[in-house]
Amino acid sequence: EVQLVESGGGLVQPGGSLRLSCSASGFTFSNYAMNWVRQAPGKGLEWVSGINSGGATYYADSVKGRFAVSRDNAKNTLLLQMNSLKPEDTALYYCVSGYGMDYWGKGTLVTVSS
Repeated sequence: EVQLVESGGGLVQPGGSLRLSCSASGFTFSNYAMNWVRQAPGKGLEWVSGINSGGATYYADSVKGRFAVSRDNAKNTLLLQMNSLKPEDTALYYCVSGYGMDYWGKGTLVTVSS
């Protein structure tokens, strides 16, 4: 059974940093592209960042230069380092597997507020 479990969310002040983690199981993690997708309160889903099996990274314009995605294949873990956080980054952040967005975690909530 595929499982994706996010952690690391919380309340942070504008300008602060958080690091999200996603623990993956039930599939060969190293073979799959992985993504972070977020949903702000009352809004639709927004793709944030992706990393392919070779380690190439991709970012939405809204987070480019502030967020960094990485993966640790030995630990089956996806990471998202978020710096210079803004109130508009407030959202539920999901870890999503594959180019087809096949499997989703339950999300971790990030709140950016003073």
